[in-house]
Amino acid sequence: MRRLFYCCAGIGLSMIDFASAARAQFKSGGQAVELRLPTLSQRAITTQRIGLTDITVNYCRPLVGGREIWGKAVPYGQVWRSGANENTTISFTDDVSVEGHALPAGTYGLHTLPTADQWTIIFSKNSTSWGSFSYDEKEDALRVTVKPHPAEFVEALAYSFDEPKPDSVAVTLRWEKLAVPFRVSADENAIVLRSIQNQLRNTGGFTWAGFDEAANWLIDANQNLDQAMKWEDRSIQIEERFENLLGKSMILEAQGKKQEAEAMKTKALDAANGLQLHFYGRSLQQQKKQDEGFAVFRINVKKHPNEWYSHGELARMASAKGDFETASKEMKLALPGAPDFAKQGIQRMIVRLDKKEDVNP
Repeated sequence: MRRLFYCCAGIGLSMIDFASAARAQFKSGGQAVELRLPTLSQRAITTQRIGLTDITVNYCRPLVGGREIWGKAVPYGQVWRSGANENTTISFTDDVSVEGHALPAGTYGLHTLPTADQWTIIFSKNSTSWGSFSYDEKEDALRVTVKPHPAEFVEALAYSFDEPKPDSVAVTLRWEKLAVPFRVSADENAIVLRSIQNQLRNTGGFTWAGFDEAANWLIDANQNLDQAMKWEDRSIQIEERFENLLGKSMILEAQGKKQEAEAMKTKALDAANGLQLHFYGRSLQQQKKQDEGFAVFRINVKKHPNEWYSHGELARMASAKGDFETASKEMKLALPGAPDFAKQGIQRMIVRLDKKEDVNP
């Protein structure tokens, strides 16, 4: 039976390079290639989503094992597999940019070229080899240069996703006392828009909610408001509801059509049930629009004077005026009729009001 004597850290080629049994699979110093057996460098898969884009690193985790790693076990100036055993791979479900350089969607062999003060990160179109022994520069899809930095000691090599933002994240190799980050970003607005368009061709395109959600995403992104209006109108055509009427009013407001926006908002509020008005008023409060939120509360109290949420709204408005006695009384009236999910929150607010603390955001 053939047996190759590759070390688990993926640096040397022979038993002489790594005679210590602690660094090989078998006491002989060899490593299985014919059978699927446990390996010293355990396999790990880690994934991060930015927007709709998944980034996945698939790798084996060599151990420090008391060795001097940088410049010794991992020589400077030589291409390294960035892990152990088979190629370390990195996959992107969409086109991305790495350190500002474009890289198409796909799976790549992840190699590195380390030096004492900078590293070259290599994305190879060949992702199915063993280690870096057959690495060919002509198969490079991209190379970028980054700076390593000192970090807390890590015994087993690990990849982490650091400093996440809505459209980017730092992929970081960590081993021994070193961290090597490279930033991956994606044009998430464009990616999400394409995804929405495709989803609306499926079951999402047969419901009012699908078109309403699509329009709301564009409203939040503050882009392509004409398309948002087409989608909201389509939602209203399927079923006219508080949600899509309110969405249309928001689009009109963003387009600078104030009077039309106000008229559409009035129509939306007329169509809303009590809980919809309550949660809309609360959302306005969370957006630091308390006066607007209270205006919605007053409409709700007039329409539904005896509901638990109306008592809570009266309590919030009284609290804002410093009338804690009335606020506590109204909040206590809200408690018996409130659903279970709301009772604990109401009880906490009663305690605060009795201490003369404002319960508003």
